[in-house]
Amino acid sequence: MTAQELKNSILQLAIQGKLVEQRPDEGTAEELYRQIQSEKAKLLKAGKIKKEKPLPEITEDEIPFEIPETWEWVKVGNIGSWASGATPARSNSEYYGGNIPWLKTGDLNDKFITKIPEHITQLAFEKTSVRLNPIGSVLIAMYGATIGKLGILNIEATTNQACCACIPFKGLNNKYLFYYLMAQRATFIKMAEGGAQPNISKEKIVTSIIPLPPLEEQKRIVAKIEEIFPYIERFGELRSQLRSISEDLRKSILQQAIQGKLVEQYPNDEPASELLKRIRAEKERLIKAGKIKKEKPLPPITEEEMPFEIPKNWAWSSINELFFVTKLAGFEYTKYFTKGNIRADYPVHIVRAKNVKMGHFIENEDEAISADLSDLLYRSALTKNCLLMTFIGAGIGDTCEYHSTKRHHLAPNVAKIEPQTDGILLQYYLIWLMSPEGQKSIEKIKKSTAQPSLSMETIRSIRVAVPPLAEQQRIVAKIEKILPLCDKLKSIKEK
Repeated sequence: MTAQELKNSILQLAIQGKLVEQRPDEGTAEELYRQIQSEKAKLLKAGKIKKEKPLPEITEDEIPFEIPETWEWVKVGNIGSWASGATPARSNSEYYGGNIPWLKTGDLNDKFITKIPEHITQLAFEKTSVRLNPIGSVLIAMYGATIGKLGILNIEATTNQACCACIPFKGLNNKYLFYYLMAQRATFIKMAEGGAQPNISKEKIVTSIIPLPPLEEQKRIVAKIEEIFPYIERFGELRSQLRSISEDLRKSILQQAIQGKLVEQYPNDEPASELLKRIRAEKERLIKAGKIKKEKPLPPITEEEMPFEIPKNWAWSSINELFFVTKLAGFEYTKYFTKGNIRADYPVHIVRAKNVKMGHFIENEDEAISADLSDLLYRSALTKNCLLMTFIGAGIGDTCEYHSTKRHHLAPNVAKIEPQTDGILLQYYLIWLMSPEGQKSIEKIKKSTAQPSLSMETIRSIRVAVPPLAEQQRIVAKIEKILPLCDKLKSIKEK
């Protein structure tokens, strides 16, 4: 359970009367509500609040849960004076720059509000329908992305029309109202759905219902919430720190792996130089047989280019020397694909950037092309285990291992990094590309344009440190044991 989920649970217990005990000597909410209505009548008579249209009676269908016998369901509009604000004309410079705080919904912070950046003048106050809300008023945002955002005024302030303010009547604890509205945020957001400009309106707020406890119990509920919430916030901070520690630990482990510091080197392991000789010899054989194209070799890596020292039986190589790198290009295949219900004659699923997450291949079930088209575009068909890398758009540089029992084909934003010969352990090179050094290499070759991208040439140019094959296997085995523990640490949750 996240910190926010835990807070929501506490708030739900609070408004159901399950957070603190009920005490008979504190009276009943029925008596309290009569006092509140008496207070309201006095304020109306004195002209301090405006008379509003009577709110409809509460029906049984409106009541969402049972409350203690000493509590009472009441309309929100009957326990305080509610009003939305206004925006003085921006075209009139005489309305702005005064000394009366004017709050916009972006200023709401789910806490006490002690500072408001914008101010209006006395003239704006007199000529427009803004209301000066006293200290202790409870504010709620009604429009757009901030719907349900709250605040309690620690200073007198006016508001814009997107904010509704409640001046609680005597007998209602403003913090109890604040926490109740916080508990109802998801409900208010749901009420606002459906319009071009989602809003909950003052009418929706005042006609909603609130469970009213006796005043002393309201205070004890608030005190208990404010006793518990700091612990929950600390819990959230610790979880956040734990995730950060986990991510740092993960990066450190991957970096140690590619520097030869994660597992022991064995003198009897065949050196990586011998492995690379065999790979080169096999590659030459495939070139002569016409099975792969001969490509211009990259210049040898210089000492200046080496990011760190590697063990003596390791060797530096490149993606180009070990892999065949390609993408789908020069073909408008989108004219020939189906989406949604995949037809039997369209069995080859498309792999887009969204299917390639760092270290994870996500099967695509909703887009496909025909087998004939896939065969025609065979260079970018996925027919055996390989690495995939996004080279343009969201998640650029994300890499995963492809393995599937289904047939797949590249979309134009994913590159295939396929072993040219046997003897290449994919999982080790995935570790390299996921490591801080691998990500640094990718960042270095990224084209910094309006749409950042990688070219096939730059992907081929990525340098890698190659351990002996036996050590690659030990590294992969160790990583497969350790990283799941890091992931558990990162996603740890209270059950």
